Amino acid sequence: MKLENNRLSVEIAEMGAELTRIYDKKNGTDVLWEADPAYWKRHAPVLFPNVGKTYKNTVRINGVQYPTSQHGFARDSKFRCIMEKADQASFLLTSSEETKEVYPFDFELIITYRLEENRIVVKWEVKNPSDETMYFTIGGHPAFRFAGKDETKEDYLLKFPGKSKLEYILINPAEETADTEHVYTLELQDECCPITEKMFENDALIFDHGQFDEVWICHKDGTPYVGMKCEGFPNFGIWSVKGAPYVCLEPWMGRVDNVGFNGDISEKPDVNRLNGGETFEKEYTILIG
Repeated sequence: MKLENNRLSVEIAEMGAELTRIYDKKNGTDVLWEADPAYWKRHAPVLFPNVGKTYKNTVRINGVQYPTSQHGFARDSKFRCIMEKADQASFLLTSSEETKEVYPFDFELIITYRLEENRIVVKWEVKNPSDETMYFTIGGHPAFRFAGKDETKEDYLLKFPGKSKLEYILINPAEETADTEHVYTLELQDECCPITEKMFENDALIFDHGQFDEVWICHKDGTPYVGMKCEGFPNFGIWSVKGAPYVCLEPWMGRVDNVGFNGDISEKPDVNRLNGGETFEKEYTILIG
């Protein structure tokens, strides 16, 4: 499916309700990663009902252990388009007997994309049609490719408007979950830091506690390339892989488990709680420079 306005042309797949292309007409640039499997086979998956991995790949819900997969099942599920306009579309995924084998809750997940000039507003709605309280985390994972064919990470900066430094944690490589015992400082100069290969040697940089609500990938001279507004998100990930010509900006409502967490899902830090009959709504915005 294609959405379009005067500035942008955007394509979305029903599989995973995933953005698959962002074309910037003004600059003649494909901004979204093309999913080359040599580096990473996805473009911008929706992470639900879990962001990242759970500890030991299981989750305990009301005393029952369920198996989990990294980033949940939504990214590999076929959504149904329920609304389509020239510059806006919505996609629906509902619970099924198959999803209940790994996640026992009834739910409706609606993903809406809306174009506004040089912006793509991404809205998530999670509805709980049952009487039972449900718990989940949800996140975005868009990968932004570099503008020039031969450009590398060293040709770009990260910019955090209004910030002078940030704190982050990393993934424990043995457990593949978050190491909260070691906290690192990201020093910024004029709100910026260089992007390097070394930055992602231990997977994603994880920023907790809602430290920022705007971030940009900028060209080396400071010119904005692509950014994100993410007000009210408690967690955020920035990720790439070695040699890959892209960087992911990942707004999260909840995140990967901490190393050693084996409590009930209701006890998980930053988990979203949704009572029966309620609807969760959250949105972030991709900005094209």
